[in-house]
This record gives sequence, C-alpha cells and structure tokens, in this order.
Amino acid sequence: MNTTQIDTEKHWFAMRDLKRANALLPAYKQLSEAGMEVFTPMATSISVKDGKRIRIEAPVTHDLLFVHESRANLDPIVAKTPTLQYRFKKGGKQGEPITIPNEEMTKFIAAVKATNNPKFYSADEISSVMCGHNIRMVGGVLNGYEGKLQTVRGSKTKRLIITLSALMAVSVNIDNEFIEV
Repeated sequence: MNTTQIDTEKHWFAMRDLKRANALLPAYKQLSEAGMEVFTPMATSISVKDGKRIRIEAPVTHDLLFVHESRANLDPIVAKTPTLQYRFKKGGKQGEPITIPNEEMTKFIAAVKATNNPKFYSADEISSVMCGHNIRMVGGVLNGYEGKLQTVRGSKTKRLIITLSALMAVSVNIDNEFIEV
C-alpha cells in the first residue's frame, strides 16, 4: 500500500508546456480557465494579419509557466495532459518539482507589472558583463527589492535585474534616486 501523502498546500510550481508556440489553447490559458492562478511572462509584438498591423501579446518563453496551486489539484491535470509537465530540480530528489517561494514569486510578478518594458532573460544569459553592483531599492514602486544593477553603454537608463530561482531573470527600469549600493 502506498502511503505517500499528496501536498494540499499551494506552491508556485515551474511547469513546461510542450504544445507548439502557436497552439490555440496553451497550458497557461487552459489552467487559467480551470480557475488556477497562472503567471506567464508576456511580451508584446507587432504582427500583420489580413494586411493590418496588430499587437499580439505572447509568452516570452512559450514552454515556461508558473502555477500557484497544490499538488493535489495539479497532479490529476498533469496526468491527463501529456503536453503539461513539472520542471524538476537538477541534482534534487527524484521527481521533485521546482517550487518558487511565494514571496519571491510575488516580488517577481510585481516587478514585471511595475514597468512598461520589462526585458526577460534565461538564467544562462545573465553574465557578469551585464551586471554591476548588488543594489537595493529604497523608495518608489520597487521599495525593498534587491538585485544587480544593469547599465547599458550609451544609455542613461539604469535597470534592476531580478533573478527568479535560476530559471529566468527580468530587468526593469529604475530611478537613480532610489538606488542604494
């Protein structure tokens, strides 16, 4: 008899959507329609449809999404949806999905929503050349946030790079007056 206990507490799970990028019902829409809290980093692009230019909002990384749900509710959906999978920790216990602490995920989502033009990076794209000092924001919309300072040569704009559990990072515009090194 299997005595494994299914976790009924909600966590932020990193998930993979193996559907094509142009699928009509990607996993983030499917899970949202099922009443689950889902976050997928989105970017706006311009496309031409029927000769007209239109704005399209699409996932930055089509196979990455974050779901705030319990294993008890999520496991049955994953079991019946072959294109939906948990992302697993490298070097962790066998079958242990990646979970992101609630506070870290909440801050990441708020930082993305706080700026008009977030720039997303995969974890391996972040290099020491891109990043400067470790900084903390004191005041403003991002008060209390910590990350790396990104400066772009030839630009007066400064950006804060916030990393999410070695999965991805976002850089957002910041005001000089709120930077504490």
